[in-house]
Amino acid sequence: MHRPSTTEAARGDAPDTAAPSVRPRTPGRSWIARTVWGLLIAVLAGLFGLPGTAYAAPRGQVVIIGVPGLEWADLSPARTPNLWKLAGSAADASLSTRAVPLEGRGITCPVAGWLTVSAGQRAASPGCEPPVQSRGATVPDWQALVDLQRQSSFQARIGTLGQAVKDAGGKTVAVGPGALLAAADLSGNTTSYFGSIGDLDPSGYQLIVAEAPEISDAWLANGMSDRGREQAVAAADTTVGAILAKVPQGATVLVGGVSDARAGAHLHVAMASGPSFGTGLLTASSTRQVGLVTITDLTATALTALGLPVPDGVVGRAWTPTAQPADPKALADDDLASQVLRDVREPFFFALVMIQVLFYAVASVIMRRQLAAAGRAMMIVGVVSGAVPISTFLAQLVPWWSVAHPMPALVGTILGFALLIAGIAFAGPWRRDVMGPLGVVAGVSSVALLLDVMTGSHLQVNAVTGYEPVTGGRFYGFGNMAFAVYSTGTILFLAAAAHFIRRRTPALVFCAVYGLFAIAADGWPSWGADFGGVPSFVLGFAVFMLLMASLRVSVARLALIAVGGAALITVIALADWSRPAEQRTHLGAFVQQVIDGEAGGVLARKLGAMLGTLGNWPLTLLSLVAVAFLFLVLARPREMRVAALSVAYEQAPELRAGLIGALTTAFAGFLINDSGIAIPAMALTVAVPLTLAAAVRAETPPPRAATTERPET
Repeated sequence: MHRPSTTEAARGDAPDTAAPSVRPRTPGRSWIARTVWGLLIAVLAGLFGLPGTAYAAPRGQVVIIGVPGLEWADLSPARTPNLWKLAGSAADASLSTRAVPLEGRGITCPVAGWLTVSAGQRAASPGCEPPVQSRGATVPDWQALVDLQRQSSFQARIGTLGQAVKDAGGKTVAVGPGALLAAADLSGNTTSYFGSIGDLDPSGYQLIVAEAPEISDAWLANGMSDRGREQAVAAADTTVGAILAKVPQGATVLVGGVSDARAGAHLHVAMASGPSFGTGLLTASSTRQVGLVTITDLTATALTALGLPVPDGVVGRAWTPTAQPADPKALADDDLASQVLRDVREPFFFALVMIQVLFYAVASVIMRRQLAAAGRAMMIVGVVSGAVPISTFLAQLVPWWSVAHPMPALVGTILGFALLIAGIAFAGPWRRDVMGPLGVVAGVSSVALLLDVMTGSHLQVNAVTGYEPVTGGRFYGFGNMAFAVYSTGTILFLAAAAHFIRRRTPALVFCAVYGLFAIAADGWPSWGADFGGVPSFVLGFAVFMLLMASLRVSVARLALIAVGGAALITVIALADWSRPAEQRTHLGAFVQQVIDGEAGGVLARKLGAMLGTLGNWPLTLLSLVAVAFLFLVLARPREMRVAALSVAYEQAPELRAGLIGALTTAFAGFLINDSGIAIPAMALTVAVPLTLAAAVRAETPPPRAATTERPET
């Protein structure tokens, strides 16, 4: 994900990543579920058509060179002449190497990285140590590694890469114990194995996997100083040069830093040269980001270069070249942004929560004592606070991570955008209306994120409330926090728009058109690709529309709406599934999991992740305090002797519909998304301060008389 020097140019738990996990198909396992779901979905998918699969013998040769721990910042013309020369003649990208981390360690160990290449799916390792030396062409204790994957949440089918080549009549060879893990077939064997590159005769092999383990070996042995790392990198470059000297003419060469070799996770080197690659930046449909690919893509790329079909269990997508020029320094900057984000994210959220809680406490005192002057200041602070969530994404337009002190730079950039948005909210004639400032902030929140997903989700990459490539939870579309800001902003914006349109029928038409488009954008595979967001968005939007139309929100209607939301995302997922496998997002891949009887494991993992978020005490505290403030201070005037929200409802009844609709979406999203408490926490951070600002504004008589009636048309 290449970033020009002045702007952000570049998008989990597995179900929200490029494609979800697929467990190995065990004969007899869940055959009833597979049969029933297969028949059902086959009938439904008849409307879309089914992709075909072609089988052929391998063509050409592919050489995978794994250099565990290699980062773009390691490369230089003097220290790594072989890699530097290759980078100049190859297509390049940053490589996200996320596998199954060891408990308590958020890094990818070498064995896990090699096994992930083998499976094309995130794989687990028994520990963070160098691979065990091989016994000829057989992986020692292979069955133990297979059993370990079955116990893992991703159920990686190790041996997939080597087996695909073997089944097509091809031969594989591994050079080094780590490479043997990647090249082995389902039984843990390769055609040939060599301990040294000097012993290799590459002729006759379709897949050659070789390793340069010097960086990871030195790190695992005793850690590394900066000087030690430089020496290990230089030694790895020498090994890579020896491997390149053995590469047959016309072969495709794929280089990857397949694991971490530091205490913290990093982005690594990805290069591709050969008949299908030029000298620009790489991309893949798994990330949709130019200059960013994943380790599971390496498996798909090798098979595609050999002209072989990619098995269903491989979640990556083949690398493709682009015309954008590659720059190792810019790619190193991508990793820098991820490292800085990791350092600032936790203190940022802690500060955000503490400031919000303090703000609600002060606001409660001010509203109880009805301090007019302080109330006006509180209104301004509320609008600025409501603009902070969208500003966390707009901050990516400025390279804050590249300065000497990134945390102050990040906070200053976010506050700068929030003040700019608040300035617009108080600049026009709408500023004196109850819904004026709220409508501006909510509108910016909705439109900015809508445009972002329509143009590649660049604002969410490495945003403090977005997703980070290093962890590989998601690379494109709507992340869960972005969805919370987007859905809340959309519904509140529609409430404000309806208030200013004033005529009921045109207002309802506008709300229906924009709202349905916003929902479609959230779920559409080419844009938002948000599986869990659509049903909750549909539910909240429908509640909003019912209240706007003065219709009763009944249990029966809510049930029908929920069914409609589920049906909508099912249709979208089936449409995605009908495309060729390499073009599917996680929506279509989930349909395949349903057919295979594997959906239960994915749903269980998402449920566990959702419940686990309740242990995030800062976000849980923020949600509880915001809800308490909303209902005990703003919505319960008799107990607190404050009538502000009631007055606001009288002047703008649309506010009540918008607030209830937004909260419905937020708490439904909490129940059905793996980010859990993060969704209502972010939604409330938008909705409650803006509602407070509207309530304070309602106590100041507007320039024209407000009315609760809307003329009919």
